[in-house]
Amino acid sequence: MNYTTQRKKMVETQLIQRNIKDARVIEAMQEVPREYFIPELSRSLAYEDRPAPIGEDQTISQPYMVALMTQALKLCGRDIVLEIGTGSGYQTAILSKIAAHVYSIERIPTLAAKAKETLNTLGYTHVTVMVGDGTKGDPEHAHYDAIIVTAGSPGIPPSLKEQLADGGRLVIPVGSRGYQELHRITRNGNDFVTENLGGCIFVPLIGVEGWGKDVPM
Repeated sequence: MNYTTQRKKMVETQLIQRNIKDARVIEAMQEVPREYFIPELSRSLAYEDRPAPIGEDQTISQPYMVALMTQALKLCGRDIVLEIGTGSGYQTAILSKIAAHVYSIERIPTLAAKAKETLNTLGYTHVTVMVGDGTKGDPEHAHYDAIIVTAGSPGIPPSLKEQLADGGRLVIPVGSRGYQELHRITRNGNDFVTENLGGCIFVPLIGVEGWGKDVPM
């Protein structure tokens, strides 16, 4: 299977034609081999316009959603980014192509280990993968220029708002377990401005500031 051709087609038909305009996002989506972040039995789904299973009842988001959320962060290349929900590591790899460093938190140890292995094998540096409750963020490396949450939350976790730098952007799906709206929150001092970027469906954000405390440590 020619994944390079599929990747090029994905960028042209699923991203550019749907208003993904950030040249750095487009370049990253063209370069990162999505197929390596998907279990071998499901790799035929790598460039289809839908999520794909990665095990542990988790999914890798459809390519368009990855690009949309990355574009919404408005990265400039010097940003320190916090990612909540490493999953397969694909979104992490995309971010690492644009940001100065990505700190990524995954609550499921097996997924974190696999993502770390894949990222290391493919040579993605400027990435730190950790296991923990992502709803509480990572205060050790705060404040962040951008925070991305790849799971649906019932609200905005206070810890993530606190760890956002002045002028920073937080992109997070907010709503019920079955349906969310993608929000971009921009911090201006003590004020937070919210924009609605449209509907989406993500797996639940599990943690003390999300849907509950079911977090293996």
